[in-house]
Amino acid sequence: MCIHCSPHDRHDDDELRPTAEALLAATLALMTGVAEAAPGAACVRPMSLKVLANLDELARHPGLSRSMRQLAAHLGLHWQQLVQTARGEARAAGERARWVPASTVVQ
Repeated sequence: MCIHCSPHDRHDDDELRPTAEALLAATLALMTGVAEAAPGAACVRPMSLKVLANLDELARHPGLSRSMRQLAAHLGLHWQQLVQTARGEARAAGERARWVPASTVVQ
């Protein structure tokens, strides 16, 4: 609830929902940020998760056509796979970081 509103002021969900255009612009900006980020950058995972959330919202947004909502849902599945793959790679990299480096000298 808005702290500046009285309890009698009601907001419809549609009033609180961002416009389809604003949500799409934000999602494209996040996707660009992920694509341009340095490999292994700490910001990639949170931005990717936000892309997923935005695509989910776009897939249900009443301001979009059915075909655009379907496209957003399909892209959401693709981004979900990317996030899961990145999570597995990060976990494997963390495990490799604990390995003892091989000696360069043979005794």
